[in-house]
Amino acid sequence: MTISSGRFEFCPACGSPLEKSGQNSGKHLWCTACRKTVYRNPTVGVAVIVMREEKLLLVRRKGSYAGMWCIPCGHAEWDEDVRVSAQRECREETGLKVNIGPVFAVHSNFHDPEKQTVGIWFWGQEKGGELRAGSDASEVDFFSLAHLPKAMAFPTDLLVCQQLETFVRQDRLLQWLHSSRF
Repeated sequence: MTISSGRFEFCPACGSPLEKSGQNSGKHLWCTACRKTVYRNPTVGVAVIVMREEKLLLVRRKGSYAGMWCIPCGHAEWDEDVRVSAQRECREETGLKVNIGPVFAVHSNFHDPEKQTVGIWFWGQEKGGELRAGSDASEVDFFSLAHLPKAMAFPTDLLVCQQLETFVRQDRLLQWLHSSRF
């Protein structure tokens, strides 16, 4: 299964070269040997919103987007519930144990055309642990929504932060949490 620039070149089922399908405006690849369509689907990303006194928990990234800040996040693994993924990723990056609450936002992430994701931002409530930068983070800290770091990694995190700031400014955050049955 060869992948070039994030795209399959050969059929994962039989190894034959793939061709662009005339169906679906050429979006999918087609194996003429085994007559299968090869789909390229986005992965599922999870993020956890943790607030302390109207400040949002952010991590400074290592690896991809190194030095930039984001809401603690990662990818759901195969056979892993998205809520378990969110708890795991938050713990790995921040040292905090969290209860996962309602979904706050869902966005398609197109900032990296070769690695598209569908992101789910969950509300999280601290339940223990020790705040520390973890495996994918060099720093971890809480920031006022009005004074976020300039170097934010993901445009969709900025959308979520704007929504959070609006909820806080309009004093609707507690109402939303209460109505969401956290």
